[in-house]
Amino acid sequence: MKKLPKVSIKLARNVVLGIFVVTFTFVFGYLVGLKGITFGQVGPRVSISRDVPVSNLDFSLFWRVWDTLNSSYFDKSKLNSANMVYGAIKGMVEAVGDPYTVFLTPNENKITEDDLHGNFDGVGIQIGFRGTNLAVIAPLTQSPADKAGIKAGDYIIGIKDDAKKIDMGTAGITLPEAVGAIRGQAGTKVTLAIRRDGVDKPLIFDLVRATIDVPSVDLTYVGDNKDIAQIKILKFGAETLTEWNKIVDEVKGHGTTKIIIDVRNNPGGYLQAAVDIASDFVDNNQIVVSEKKGDGTMESVKNEKTPRFTNEKIVILVNKGSASASEILAGALRDDKRIKLIGDTTFGKGTVQEPEQLDSGSGLHITIAKWLTPSGFWVNEKGLDPDVKVTEDPIGKEDLQLKAAINEVSL
Repeated sequence: MKKLPKVSIKLARNVVLGIFVVTFTFVFGYLVGLKGITFGQVGPRVSISRDVPVSNLDFSLFWRVWDTLNSSYFDKSKLNSANMVYGAIKGMVEAVGDPYTVFLTPNENKITEDDLHGNFDGVGIQIGFRGTNLAVIAPLTQSPADKAGIKAGDYIIGIKDDAKKIDMGTAGITLPEAVGAIRGQAGTKVTLAIRRDGVDKPLIFDLVRATIDVPSVDLTYVGDNKDIAQIKILKFGAETLTEWNKIVDEVKGHGTTKIIIDVRNNPGGYLQAAVDIASDFVDNNQIVVSEKKGDGTMESVKNEKTPRFTNEKIVILVNKGSASASEILAGALRDDKRIKLIGDTTFGKGTVQEPEQLDSGSGLHITIAKWLTPSGFWVNEKGLDPDVKVTEDPIGKEDLQLKAAINEVSL
């Protein structure tokens, strides 16, 4: 095993989250960390200290609302103190105005971990927001959503699940609400109403949820002579490096000199996984990615191992579902090796989140920096423009982007 690049412990924990993680709602956050907040192992019992931290803020309004709810709300069975505290913490975090800085309840935290490890029940889409509209960032390959024809860039305008008694539009919806409505046990049904650019009427998709088990990396050989390695990187998860090393051994053993790196519809994941893969291409001691902190300081991660791909002809396939860690990889390879990007402009997520595990299984993902490509470009809300622009076949009968990549790598 070759020596892995040395990355600071803090950076190694960073997550450039694919857009599937949840964002949240409402007010008040000094409850976090106060000694009086304890969550019991059984039931919703919560002990709350009313000690006020030193500040100029008036917390009396919060306690007045809390007391009024407890004394006056007609259905006392709905007053779950733990959920109320979680809601207050979420509100404080949401008030920052960053959709990627989020507080996760224990259940939401588990969903996020399941996503990053690639095993969960659902329809197989990563979702986020484009402006205020709930959008499909990417369908997972061979998932129910992918097989039904849902595409990256589609807007979800309605969700219906008869068993859950859900029939709702998505105006004003939060991501946890959307995730909770769409996700469910394998074998159950959910209907999504989709608005697609260029299509006049909403599209209706009746989907049967399935157990989704997503590998990190997949290898196929394409081209007339099957001499081109198409390496699909589907996500950047905890097991990605192990799977990547096996693929590298296979490709090197096969002796191919033409490689297509395919990160289409890859919404991201762990930053470290992107660094690991990029280090097999970029030159030794060259920058893979840089972080710029809020105080203006910059920290750069360089490749400190010998790349295994040095003389091969390589291109990268991207589309508007390629986000965060996918953009880190694509940006590093283009800036250092002048490797061409083929396809559509990428999603454009340029911030880094650091996960922190909290009490009772809850979690906090907090944006700690923005990341830059080696040339200093910030992709946020702009994305990476391809060197060879190829739009997807709207009918989906032919992979025009892959065809273009095969032509380019064969020159």
